[in-house]
Amino acid sequence: MRGPAGSRPPLWLIFSITVTGIMANTLISASIPDILDDFGQPDSAAGLLVAAGPAPGILLAPVMGLLADRYGRRAVLVPSLLAFGLAGLGAALAPSFEVLLIARFAQGIGGASLIGLAVTIIGDHWDGNDRARYIGWNSAVLTVGVALFPAVGGLLTELGSWRYAYGPMLFSLVSAALIAVGLPGGGHGEGNLGDRIRVARVGLRQPIVAAPTLLAFVIFAMIFGLFLTAMPLLLEDRFGLSAGERGLVIVVPALTSTVAALLLGRTRAALGARRLLVLGTAVLAVSYAAVGWAGTLVLMVIASLAYGWAEGATIPTLQDLVAGNAPPEGRAAVVSVYTSFLRLGQTIGPLIVGALLGVIETHQAFYLGGAILALAALVQYLVPADRIRAAAPHDS
Repeated sequence: MRGPAGSRPPLWLIFSITVTGIMANTLISASIPDILDDFGQPDSAAGLLVAAGPAPGILLAPVMGLLADRYGRRAVLVPSLLAFGLAGLGAALAPSFEVLLIARFAQGIGGASLIGLAVTIIGDHWDGNDRARYIGWNSAVLTVGVALFPAVGGLLTELGSWRYAYGPMLFSLVSAALIAVGLPGGGHGEGNLGDRIRVARVGLRQPIVAAPTLLAFVIFAMIFGLFLTAMPLLLEDRFGLSAGERGLVIVVPALTSTVAALLLGRTRAALGARRLLVLGTAVLAVSYAAVGWAGTLVLMVIASLAYGWAEGATIPTLQDLVAGNAPPEGRAAVVSVYTSFLRLGQTIGPLIVGALLGVIETHQAFYLGGAILALAALVQYLVPADRIRAAAPHDS
C-alpha cells in the first residue's frame, strides 16, 4: 500500500498517535506514591494501578489490527483516540481507587491499537531504509515521551495533585480531529475475517517476526514493571525524592534513547539487527542491576543513561523487523499482535513486580530483572543467525 509521496500522511501526524499511546502510564509514573497515599493503598497496589491501563490491549490489539486491515487505519484510530481522552478525564475525576482502576481500564481500551497502528502506517507508506529511519524517529518520539512524561506528570502533581497529571491526556481529542481530516481512509476491503486471520498467522510464523515479538514482551515487562513501577518507589525510599524530583530522574534516559533511535540507521549498518539486539539487551541487563546497586544519585543517573541507550536501540529495531516482514495485506494485524505482546508485558510486569515488592526489597527486584535480561541476551547470542535472519539484507 505504498503510495506516492503526496499521498503519505505527515510524519508529525503519525507521531501524535505514538505520543498519545504512551501517555496513560508515563504521565502518572512519578505520581504513583501520591496516588496510593491519597487512596490509602499499600505499595503492592502499584502493580495493579499500572497494569490496568495496558491490560485491555492484550486481547483487543489483534482485533483492532484486523479491523484496521479491513476498514482502514482512520476508521479505528478516531474512535480509539476519543475513547482514550474521555476515559482519561474520568480517571482524573475518580472518587475512589476502584473507580480509578475502571477508568484506566476503559482508557486502555481506547489506547489498545495506537502504538501498533502508528508503526503500521509507516510500514504502509515507506520501504527499506526509509522505513527503518522513520520507525527510528517514531521510536525516538516514543522513548522521549516515556522518559519526559513522568517529569511532566510529577511537576503537575507538585503544582496541584496527581489528578492534574491526567490533563495532557485530553490531547487525544485534538489528535482524533487531526486524524479524521489528515489521514487517508480505506483498507483492504476484500476477503473475510478468516482470510485475514490466515494471512496474519503466516506472517507471525516467520522466525524474523516471532523472535522480536517474544523479546519485546520481555523488554516491556521489565520497562513497565521496574522502570515505571518500582523506580519511583526506589527513588522515594532510597533518596527521599518528591514527585517532581522523581520525574526529573526518570527523564534522564531520554537523552541517550533519543540519540540511539535517531542514529539507528548507522548503528544497524555497522552491527546488523541481531548483534544490535544482543548488545542492547545485555546493556539493559547491566543497567537494571546498576540501578538496584546505585547508592548515589550520580550512579543512578549513569545507569539510567545506559538504560536509555539500550531502549532507544532495541525498541525501534524490533518494530522494524516486525513491520518490514509482515505481509502488506495483513500488516496491521501482525503488528497489532506484536503490540498485544507488548501490552501483555506491560500488564504482567507491574503485577509481578507489585507482588514481589511485598516479599523482597525494591533494589532486589532490579537485580532479578537484570538477571532475566542477561539470560535473554545469552539466548539471543546462542541461537544460530540463520534461524532468525530475514531475507532482506538490512534485517540480518
